[in-house]
Amino acid sequence: MARRLFGTDGIRGVAGKSPLDKQTAFAVGVALGEFAAHLDAEPVVLIGMDTRESGPWLAAAVAGGLALKGVQCHFAGVLSTPGVAYLTRTAHYVAGVMISASHNPFEDNGIKIFSHAGYKLPDEREEALEKSIFAFLESGRQATEAHLKEDVALDERYLEFLASTLPGGLEGISIVVDGGNGAASTLGPKLLRRLGANVTAIHCAPNGRNINLGCGAMHTESLQEAVVREGADLGVAFDGDADRALFVNHEGTLVDGDGILYVNGLHLKEKGRLHSSSGHPAVVATVMSNLGLEVALKAEGIGMLRTAVGDKYVLEEMVASDLMLGGEQSGHVIFREYATTGDGLLTCLRVLEAMRETGRSLKDLTQGLALFPQKLVNIRVSERRPFQEMPSVVAEIDAAEKHFDGDGRVLVRYSGTELLARVMIEARDAGDVERYCEKIAGAIRAEIA
Repeated sequence: MARRLFGTDGIRGVAGKSPLDKQTAFAVGVALGEFAAHLDAEPVVLIGMDTRESGPWLAAAVAGGLALKGVQCHFAGVLSTPGVAYLTRTAHYVAGVMISASHNPFEDNGIKIFSHAGYKLPDEREEALEKSIFAFLESGRQATEAHLKEDVALDERYLEFLASTLPGGLEGISIVVDGGNGAASTLGPKLLRRLGANVTAIHCAPNGRNINLGCGAMHTESLQEAVVREGADLGVAFDGDADRALFVNHEGTLVDGDGILYVNGLHLKEKGRLHSSSGHPAVVATVMSNLGLEVALKAEGIGMLRTAVGDKYVLEEMVASDLMLGGEQSGHVIFREYATTGDGLLTCLRVLEAMRETGRSLKDLTQGLALFPQKLVNIRVSERRPFQEMPSVVAEIDAAEKHFDGDGRVLVRYSGTELLARVMIEARDAGDVERYCEKIAGAIRAEIA
């Protein structure tokens, strides 16, 4: 059955419009309540949200639906997505609900649901929920909002957990924190100051409409400037729900998810904590991670497994291969020793831990990572015809791969949401990247643009 509400990261849309209207949010609560009632005699569900102005009424609508089915709610107020996953996993909650649209603008919002194990619900469970949601909507019963009272102790429990993973503290470290005017705006500076760091906070004043607006992990320019201006050791930028983080070294240079995987891959290997079911140290990345990362890790005796784009697929491979570290170029990094999701705050602590324990700067720690020149071209197409059915496209791809002879990478795929063909090429020589990217893109345009 094709899912009509749930995408790869929950239900997402424009707040106030279907499927993020009050009636549907209430129906989500009803469906989740029916499910919860089968799991526990006195079920309790945790609800958290990011800083969007639509968060409170969406949370109240979901809670209203849960209440209709006799399910109690605990409300964390503003909390990160990984914070909700952690609390759901470690306390007596049958499920957790996060109201967030991650890196999207404030007009959007979303509903993510976690099981008690702290994982996003499997596809078959989401399909069953959808069936219940549509059945309730067809009943015509009107939504009612529940009154929610924020429990500030929930945030504190999550912060205590994070702090416990770095018992040595951060005395002497200076860091600029860009909260993206989102869930990390209070949590990030509070955590790092508690550990002894000297923190300069920027974009940590959410007003309901400025989340991700020219700031955070999607827009790091102001962070890069602030790190240099303040003379800080590094900077960190979070997205709206703080499940990802990007970094800036003391010279203002951006370090993305590939850099984080490199730094922490080497650090965990050195500490003997990068094991796998095969016995060989390895990390998981996606098809979008730079070939330079794969080459650099290989030089250090670390393998790299690639998955489709999406932290869900990264986690699945980590579990299947019993690997401890995986992530995406965008900054979603999963430390399976501690968490079931990407966690920007946890990632920040692990980067700082590597710096503290080695006595090296972030620039020094990334010195061995030489990223290959990379170019991505999007071509608007009229159809998604299989590339193997277009001889001219196949010929250009084959020519590029023959020229690179394993010292470059060609990735040609369709977008899953738009009529776009994407051509991505990496190689040591920027001229080769430019030339072969345009040749393949030109062949696709001639066939189906």
